[in-house]
Amino acid sequence: MFSRWSNSHHNQENDSLWHEAKIKELKAAIGPLSGRSLKYCTDACFRRYLEARNWNVEKSKKMLEETLKWRSTYKPEEIRWHEIAGEGETGKVYRANFHDRHGRTVLILRPGKQNTTSLNNQLRHLVYLIENAILNLPEGQEQMAWLIDFTGWTLSNSVPVKSARDTINVLQNHYPERLAIAFLYNPPRIFEAFWKIVKYFLDAETFQKVKFVYPKNKDSVELMRSYFDEENLPTEFGGKAILEYNHEEFSKQMIQDDIKSASLWELDDKLQSVGNGHSEPEVAPTPDCLAPPAS
Repeated sequence: MFSRWSNSHHNQENDSLWHEAKIKELKAAIGPLSGRSLKYCTDACFRRYLEARNWNVEKSKKMLEETLKWRSTYKPEEIRWHEIAGEGETGKVYRANFHDRHGRTVLILRPGKQNTTSLNNQLRHLVYLIENAILNLPEGQEQMAWLIDFTGWTLSNSVPVKSARDTINVLQNHYPERLAIAFLYNPPRIFEAFWKIVKYFLDAETFQKVKFVYPKNKDSVELMRSYFDEENLPTEFGGKAILEYNHEEFSKQMIQDDIKSASLWELDDKLQSVGNGHSEPEVAPTPDCLAPPAS
């Protein structure tokens, strides 16, 4: 028994040393970094890209370089809540006020509450909230969980297939190993037609993270509850908590998080002059543009 433990412990140490060597190799391959790229490329970041490419340094290097190029032009860390607050009025995507059993940040997505038509703004809104979810991860945790509620979803208010593909590409290519699990709760049968197309855009690993949950399927319900405390889980997902999205309160949280994000990225000036071609003062949305609290 001691021999087996000793061998296992020895193997773990070897794996750890091998992973550290791969991280150093990727660092060397990427070369000197500066500014935001240097801040972005932590050891944990290098590890995520290596894991996403099965520890192949050359493939990881290509993936990370593409992300750095994307971030330099899209500037996700510069997006501010007041720029995309209109997208969030109905609470179609927002960060939950609870974590899963592993301490992961939770994003709630309600595609049936789609309220806009600009695909670019919809993607910027989602990217902003992914960045915000990462910003609010507890120490030692790097992944988030998604809960997707299909109440009110129809093919008529679903996103176009191209938009779905673009969104998946951003998540897979520029946020590798950030999604731990995505629960699709009680999707209507008509969703199957949409899913048959969209699933081909998912890589094998991401595909394994997508779980369908149906209230009458005990196994799927038990799987979801293994990730979430029933007391925290909203009733819309079979739990006991009352789901209430208050846009005004959420906006206040996001504005505070914008300050925290600016400090993290050393972009305090961006609160006064927003990037991405926008130049607007950072102000809270006025009350008349806020959606009333959900009842």
